[in-house]
Amino acid sequence: MQSAVVTAGGDRIRWVELPGAGPARVYLHGLGSTSPAYFAASAVHPLLAGRRSLLVDLLGHGHSDRPEDFSYTLEAHADALAAVLEQAGTGAAELIAHSMGGAVAIVLADRHPHLVSRLVLVDANLDPAPPDPAVAGSSGLATYTEEEFLAGGWAEVRDRVGAHWWSTMRLAGRVALHRSAVHLAAGTTPTMRELLLELKIPRSYLLPAEDGVLPGTEALEAAGVVVVPIPDCGHNIMLDNPEGFALATANALAKD
Repeated sequence: MQSAVVTAGGDRIRWVELPGAGPARVYLHGLGSTSPAYFAASAVHPLLAGRRSLLVDLLGHGHSDRPEDFSYTLEAHADALAAVLEQAGTGAAELIAHSMGGAVAIVLADRHPHLVSRLVLVDANLDPAPPDPAVAGSSGLATYTEEEFLAGGWAEVRDRVGAHWWSTMRLAGRVALHRSAVHLAAGTTPTMRELLLELKIPRSYLLPAEDGVLPGTEALEAAGVVVVPIPDCGHNIMLDNPEGFALATANALAKD
């Protein structure tokens, strides 16, 4: 476990680092998750092993600190991650980023382009999501005010998301979890999709094949984004179909 101070108050982001050759690879988890739990098997898969790999827990999540005076906007997450990569000396890294982590990775590439050489986005959030109480993800959490969430809404979310997601979600600070969800649902200006379209680095987007055609695929592909449907999986592609994920990610990282 390694760490870096990323706020003026001394708060630390922590990561598990696997030694190997450069350039570095950075794995980023989604909302209420943790990178070692979601990406450890992928990082050592024969198709992906042998590279310096940082399995990073975003601020407020997993093993990282949970400050309550942090905004947890996508921009703030990206800037905190930039501080980690600067202190870790990764140079321009390859980012493999799931869900909310993908949104953070896009913002990082826009705000700190010298730190990102390519993106592999794993069913990442590209657009704002109106709050929806029927949904277990970020838009469901965003239906609560912060006061409502802290006063007991978190328990309703716990019961709604199920044991698997809650096993990592319970590690997140409740303030961090709620604010991250609210800002993820709100998105960025320009949107994450618009930022992605303008990036000039190699970009791939992996999604479950059963979800059908990704909205806006034609525009993404016209901008050079490689869209890759993965069979036999849901949102957690790396866990549901490890072999398919490793093969698609290795292919994406090999593209110019």
